[in-house]
Amino acid sequence: MRNRLPPVAGEWIDRTQTFSFTYEGEQVTACAGDVITSAVMASGRRTLARSFKYHRPRGVLSFANHDANVLVETATQTNIRADVSAPEAGAAYRAVNTWGGLHSDAGRLLGLCAPILPVGFYYKAFYRPRFLFPWWEKLIRHMAGLGRVATALPAVRTPRRHRWCDVLVIGAGASGLAAARVLGAAGVRVVLADEQARPGGSLLHLRAGDDGARACLGAVSELADVSVLSGHCAAGWYAEHGVPLVGADGISFVHARATIVATGLYEQPAVFRNNDLPGVMLTGAAARLARLYGVRPFRAGVVLAGHPEACAHAIALRTLGLPIVALVDLGQVGGAALDLARAAGLQVIADATVVEARAQRGELAAITVRTRDRGLTQTLECDGVLMSVGWAPAAGLLVQAGARMRYDATLGQSVPDALPPGVFAAGTLNGVFALADREADGAAAATAALAYLGRSAKAVQRPGQAAVAHSHAHPIYPHPRGKAFVDFDEDLTIGDLHTAVREGFDSIELVKRYSTIGMGPSQGKTSNMNGVRIVAGITGQTVGAIGTTTPRPFVHPVPMGQLAGRRLRRVWRTPLHDWHVANGAHMKEAGTWLRPSSYGAGSIRERCEREYRAVRDAVGLIDVSTLGKIEIFGADAQALLDYAYPVSFARLVTGMTRYVFMTDGSGTLIDDGVCARLGADHFYVTTTSSQAQYVIRQLELYAAQLALDVCIIERSFTGGALNLAGPAAREVLAELTDIDLSADAMPYLGCRDGEVGGVPARVMRVGFVGELGYEIHVDAHALTPVWRAVHEAGRARGLTPFGVDTQRLLRLEKGHVIVGHDTDGTTNPHEIGLGRAIAATKPRFVGKHALALLGSRATRSLVGFKVYDPRARGIEECHLVIDDERIAGRVTSVAWSPQQGAVIGLAMVESTLATGAGRLRIRLGDGTVVTVEVVPLPFYDTGNTRQHAPDPGARDVT
Repeated sequence: MRNRLPPVAGEWIDRTQTFSFTYEGEQVTACAGDVITSAVMASGRRTLARSFKYHRPRGVLSFANHDANVLVETATQTNIRADVSAPEAGAAYRAVNTWGGLHSDAGRLLGLCAPILPVGFYYKAFYRPRFLFPWWEKLIRHMAGLGRVATALPAVRTPRRHRWCDVLVIGAGASGLAAARVLGAAGVRVVLADEQARPGGSLLHLRAGDDGARACLGAVSELADVSVLSGHCAAGWYAEHGVPLVGADGISFVHARATIVATGLYEQPAVFRNNDLPGVMLTGAAARLARLYGVRPFRAGVVLAGHPEACAHAIALRTLGLPIVALVDLGQVGGAALDLARAAGLQVIADATVVEARAQRGELAAITVRTRDRGLTQTLECDGVLMSVGWAPAAGLLVQAGARMRYDATLGQSVPDALPPGVFAAGTLNGVFALADREADGAAAATAALAYLGRSAKAVQRPGQAAVAHSHAHPIYPHPRGKAFVDFDEDLTIGDLHTAVREGFDSIELVKRYSTIGMGPSQGKTSNMNGVRIVAGITGQTVGAIGTTTPRPFVHPVPMGQLAGRRLRRVWRTPLHDWHVANGAHMKEAGTWLRPSSYGAGSIRERCEREYRAVRDAVGLIDVSTLGKIEIFGADAQALLDYAYPVSFARLVTGMTRYVFMTDGSGTLIDDGVCARLGADHFYVTTTSSQAQYVIRQLELYAAQLALDVCIIERSFTGGALNLAGPAAREVLAELTDIDLSADAMPYLGCRDGEVGGVPARVMRVGFVGELGYEIHVDAHALTPVWRAVHEAGRARGLTPFGVDTQRLLRLEKGHVIVGHDTDGTTNPHEIGLGRAIAATKPRFVGKHALALLGSRATRSLVGFKVYDPRARGIEECHLVIDDERIAGRVTSVAWSPQQGAVIGLAMVESTLATGAGRLRIRLGDGTVVTVEVVPLPFYDTGNTRQHAPDPGARDVT
């Protein structure tokens, strides 16, 4: 913290509270209230990042979130804006876009290749020889972009709120505060938003000082109808004055009847050789570092002054304790302002131009200037150059709202020329600079907004625009050698823009697209104005004639997670949810349901293997209440099922169940389940958890279309279900039920009604996990006592609850398909081996004609595969099956099988592969390819003796 200035009143840091983090592996001590950049600068570091294209060393530029010079990342986050983001204690930050670290970045060698990497080179180069183009394309794509996607990024969902108000004031500087004060006093509802962490704008650090900010804020804070949202960036303009305000806690979408835009100006850099060296920054950046964070960013500073106000800024910075050794007048300051600077003890170099900045060990060491009258060249040793050459309007929101801008040559700035109804501009955006004038302009905008709303208000005289230029007309200083950067995001130089115009891209919109100026993370905030000036100079036009590019939302980058907001969707819980949570369940979303994935301590693999062994060797219990449950009565009940399902119900006898699946009219598989016949005209059907609502709607539709005499009752939510599975399942259930569970009385696929634990229940003997199993259905209110009774009865036999992840492993070993998981929106029954179950002789059923055609045209097959290669642990669902360098299928399910001692899985592949050489090549996420063996299904208990279990001692798992 050796670069801290003495404390001053109103600074944003608390020096009594400190903590540490690391930056590029080096420890940094921060104060509470610091941002990452201020803490690192206070530790003595000036090189904070590397540039995008040439990997040049970079430091602070705007320190206002208006550039991408300092983007950092952690193991779980990328492209963190270090200028405005608070560090976390113990966090490890590193610069983005480096190959080997900030100080040993191998990418800096790209600077040597600059002559062969001109702007637009990727449009013209590497097409010959053609066979090398894919290699070049892959290399360029690998190098493109900033930051790396953090796959370990936790899913943090922020809310998206809606606010309604009479007037939205965007910008809490002097004019915005004055407008809010007038509006609040008039009794209208106001939302005042500002992107800075605290309201006050430039009053806080640059123009009028903290006293002016406190006076304005004090008046506004007393108004009950004014809501202040600090740290919220207005990201875009949408219909009917809709503006999303993006903050750390989410997006507030504000709907206002009128809007006042007081967003101010973006400070602009000068363009000269090596203007990107660490130590070259905007004056506002130095003021913020010193005034708000107590950081001394340099030991000897030189101010490049392009307008009269720059002298006042230099004097103010010197008062804060920053060592300003000289002020270089770039020819537009004026004698009175220079006299004030001299009187303050500053060395003044009048009417000069910039030659170049000079580096030592990659950082600023000196700046060379030349006077116009005598042509004398002077080198000033310094480690800080402050560029105070002018401004560009923060007018993106105004233009998106429909405003028209014009360039005012007197000011050297674009100002609003025409505004749409209900939209008002105020402050420096209007070309008004004096503090009293900015406040008056804000008040005038407020009275205009009140009149628009139909409120009577005393008119306020608008102040006139400033009479002198506050921006240098052309702060561009080409150099025959070296790089003079126009766009710091994209590493674009003056020469790049000359190349673009020379190649025919002479419109500013075309220059933008060809050169990518203004298309980086800063969206042209510090580059577009200078780009327009350069193009105007090249083409011989005025700046006003060139115009500007069209600003589109977003004005500032918005994280995708914030755009998505919180997921607002239904979440269903089974009647056993509280029991699961209380007994150590790890809950997961399964469609719209919350279900246990597994239970207890340990890694997910350890938990699943523990539950797996219980089911295979003893007995397990799973909550399957999420299944759809439908009861069908009536004389035409069988006719409805025969029409809705392609399978036959003619031989389904009372007291038995059968596997069923449903297709749509195109023959696509959409659901499966079990159907039990309880009587001649009484059926009970289960569906998958995700398709229950769809299936019942379809059954009701078919019944209505065919005018069938049926009654359909959904019991998905009024009923609950559990599945008891494992070699000891019969013994456990026998202690609780009056149903005869012997193999003869209740064979495999049998269904019986009786009591379980004294509760009326329906018990079906099914085997989805490949073991002796009983599915027990009871009323929802009775499910918990039945579950507890079964759990207690099985305790002595090692009963263990198991979750969805374990269930999926168990069923995979049996080769059982999960519809919607192993199938997609085009899968038909023939592709997964269900063609033989289709009752083609039935006179009619949904999908009959399509299925008849698809039987002979199936081009895909679901196959099982097994592999012992240790690399196969990296196979994941949706990994691609490759045949002769083309995609030939995908993995649908995969897991490590304890019983097989191998990785097993299912893959949907081209039929020729399914019946071919017996090998598949699967490409992993890292690009490597693993060869697997195609094997017949099932993997486990090929004779099905376990689930049929005529004898409780059966153990054949061949």
